[in-house]
Amino acid sequence: MLMSPSDEPATLIYGPNGFRVVRPGNYVLCAVTGETIALEELIYWSVERQEPYSSCEASTRRALEG
Repeated sequence: MLMSPSDEPATLIYGPNGFRVVRPGNYVLCAVTGETIALEELIYWSVERQEPYSSCEASTRRALEG
């Protein structure tokens, strides 16, 4: 059985002005909450840590962890 790209998360490289898809998929998982984030809705990530966040709160929580 073939899996469609939506069955697995995408692998991305996060840059300061956007991200590049390395492995196709329709979503990524928030590095803090584990929530599924559709690529069309992804607006928070860390270039330094190379990880996505589901919300501003999740991004701030990770930044405060040091």
